[in-house]
Amino acid sequence: MATVTIISQGQGRQSRFVKRMLHNGKLQLWMGLAFTVLLPTLVSQGSHFWETAGPTQWLTFLLTSLAYWWSITTVQRMSRLPGVCAYLLSIPVASVCFAIPYGVVVTVSETRMLNELYLAGYFLTMLYGSIGYWIGRHYRVLKLAVVPFGKAPSLCQNQRVEWYRLGTPALEGVEVDGVVADLYDDLPPEWERFLADCTLRRIPVYHSTTTYEWLTGRVQLGHLYENRYGSLRPDEGYEVFKRYLDLLIVLATLPLTLPLMAVTAIAILLDSGSPVLFTQQRMGFQCRPFTVYKFRSMFTERQGSGYTEDRKDPRITRVGKFIRKYRIDELPQLYNVLKGDMSLIGPRPESMELANWYQKDVPFFHYRHVVRPGISGWAQVEQGYAAEVAGMNLKLEYDFYYIKNISIWLDLLILLRTIRTVLTGFGSR
Repeated sequence: MATVTIISQGQGRQSRFVKRMLHNGKLQLWMGLAFTVLLPTLVSQGSHFWETAGPTQWLTFLLTSLAYWWSITTVQRMSRLPGVCAYLLSIPVASVCFAIPYGVVVTVSETRMLNELYLAGYFLTMLYGSIGYWIGRHYRVLKLAVVPFGKAPSLCQNQRVEWYRLGTPALEGVEVDGVVADLYDDLPPEWERFLADCTLRRIPVYHSTTTYEWLTGRVQLGHLYENRYGSLRPDEGYEVFKRYLDLLIVLATLPLTLPLMAVTAIAILLDSGSPVLFTQQRMGFQCRPFTVYKFRSMFTERQGSGYTEDRKDPRITRVGKFIRKYRIDELPQLYNVLKGDMSLIGPRPESMELANWYQKDVPFFHYRHVVRPGISGWAQVEQGYAAEVAGMNLKLEYDFYYIKNISIWLDLLILLRTIRTVLTGFGSR
């Protein structure tokens, strides 16, 4: 019988224990609470705070703790998504999480919230999150061991990970953050015992396909079978919540978007005349066609291919170049969101012509219509614009990842990256 060896040295076990403690999310939460809320409270109010504090001081203390907890928890959840730099999220997330409780309290009462303790908690939360996650990213490289069977060796190629290729069922003297294996493959008995031993010793064992999706943000079409697509159903409860959230956000932002749309309409009229809007039939939720609305960015009398070739396409107007780069041309689709044809976040809807073309050449293309199409989506913020079949295959892998992992955390990440896209013009045509 083969001997299955993990790390037998006591020093190695202690080292792994220390690492797990330092990267334990709950421990990070409590340590941060002490640093950002408890310490400033004791410094500014003294140890008698708990005995002398009035209602306003207690409210400030509790809301500062809530905002901190909300901020760090959000960053922790979003940092589990592909390609996320947690330290870059800390400042915007903390700003929103501290602004919302402050805005609510100021709106519903006359309580003075903007005091030294609340401001100190806000700045210390940003500092704690930014520096802590920056250190974690730059001084801790994820190391994964790969079992040399099945699809695992071919899928484990991501450069952000240090891979350790196993030759024997042993981790003698090697510390890893997890073991990746093709759990659907017929593994030899000694390797099965090795994986069981890893689990007993709290070394995570990951399926190779799941690891690939987690690292790349894509569901690879070549490694999925047709009978598995039916299991990738989005959470219906979250879909209902998301629908009401879409309506709330659209209505709340109308005071900002309506003037911007009015200025854009006037600019289009002055630049190239009417019509202001461009309409097109596109394939939507459950393959139902609907009419999408956009600001016109091309000359109507010029003919061309069914999709935009590049930013120098002669059909694009002067105003069109600007509004396409910064996605202002998409603003009329807020009406589509109100009607229920679209969501703010989801796979981008394709024209009926292109959808029928892709269906012939791209496997399972229509499955992307199991959720409402969106103004922005995972594929758009990760890949940019795609029109050719090869690009659509890659885009579909991103869309499938979104459908499989749809959640408020993924939608928040897409929203933040959409803001980056709007500011930089990434992926526009």
